[in-house]
Amino acid sequence: VVLRVLFRSKQWYQRRVRGAKSKDELLKQLEDLKTELSTLQVQKVTGGATNKLSKIKDVRKSIARCHTVLRANQRENLRKFYQKKKYIPLDLRPKKTRALRRQLTAHEASIKTKRQQKKDAHFSQRVFAIKA
Repeated sequence: VVLRVLFRSKQWYQRRVRGAKSKDELLKQLEDLKTELSTLQVQKVTGGATNKLSKIKDVRKSIARCHTVLRANQRENLRKFYQKKKYIPLDLRPKKTRALRRQLTAHEASIKTKRQQKKDAHFSQRVFAIKA
């Protein structure tokens, strides 16, 4: 019997959260988490309980998740905005490699000069019949 582990990626969770909450809700949650973090840090300085101190890490990670989702939403909206535009901001373009980015497009590579078009028209490829 083969056991299958259900693996859910980070992107899956982000899409799930992104679809579930609006920007205002996320900002409200972010504000709440930041106030909670500040109270936990004050408790740390004053010598609070250890279980409260271990919660600081979880709150910081939650804040980072909120920022990630907000940023992902922002980038998604920007991609939609620039979809039909001639120029796209550098950070939204595909990374690839430097050489691939500078490579001619398929259309640019297929373009022929007037001179080459004339040569092709007047001196087409010859076909020879070979006697066996």
